[in-house]
Amino acid sequence: MDAVKMFFAEDAKTSDYNGITTSGKSQMVEKMEGFTGAISRVNGITLHRSITEDFSSASEFTFDFDMKDGSKIYWHEIIRRIWNLDGEVIHEEYFNA
Repeated sequence: MDAVKMFFAEDAKTSDYNGITTSGKSQMVEKMEGFTGAISRVNGITLHRSITEDFSSASEFTFDFDMKDGSKIYWHEIIRRIWNLDGEVIHEEYFNA
């Protein structure tokens, strides 16, 4: 959450492999607050690797959560980011790994 607030440009856009998109930092913060508020337990977050080149970066993560509704989330995903000259994310895209 803090990383989104600190590093996202006001007009940043995101998209994921489920077809969910956001337009603007405020929408992304709202989405993240809703998601993190639904987590009852974090079993693990693993950063496998990260790469950077020019104004882009990509990170491979595994996320393992127990949710308040009793469901479980286990995601293995790659997150790609495009950065502007001010060091802010202007586009972030999630890929199912």
